[in-house]
Amino acid sequence: MLNIYFAGAIRGGRDDAELYARLITYLKTFGTVLTEHVGDDGLLQEEKFLAEEEIFQRDMQWLKAADLVIAEVSTPSLGVGYEIGLAQALGKEIFCLYRPGENRRLSAMIAGNPALRVASYTGRAEAEKLLAGWIEQFHGKT
Repeated sequence: MLNIYFAGAIRGGRDDAELYARLITYLKTFGTVLTEHVGDDGLLQEEKFLAEEEIFQRDMQWLKAADLVIAEVSTPSLGVGYEIGLAQALGKEIFCLYRPGENRRLSAMIAGNPALRVASYTGRAEAEKLLAGWIEQFHGKT
């Protein structure tokens, strides 16, 4: 069973929270999503009761335990960028999903990094197909 770390914007913007929730539900068919809370609409409300250091320590434990990292990078987020950089330093396999849009460009630090697999998509079904192909190619369906 794979341990999957899903990263998506939280404080950078919650416009894609519903998409995150659907992608997380899909990813659960492949393993355990350690960061299932990223798709929760009430996340910001829930996390206000945690200290910043508690959030950091919790997320770092999950990142270290992950077999692979999947990041939805359409909404710019300092936290997601940090998680990607740390995941790379930890030797994790990383897949980034990016949905191009008007007035939106993917950071060159993500798009130009040969250690990352980056794929563009237009909708959830396409994202799920890309995820399934990547997970099955490198890990086999569990």
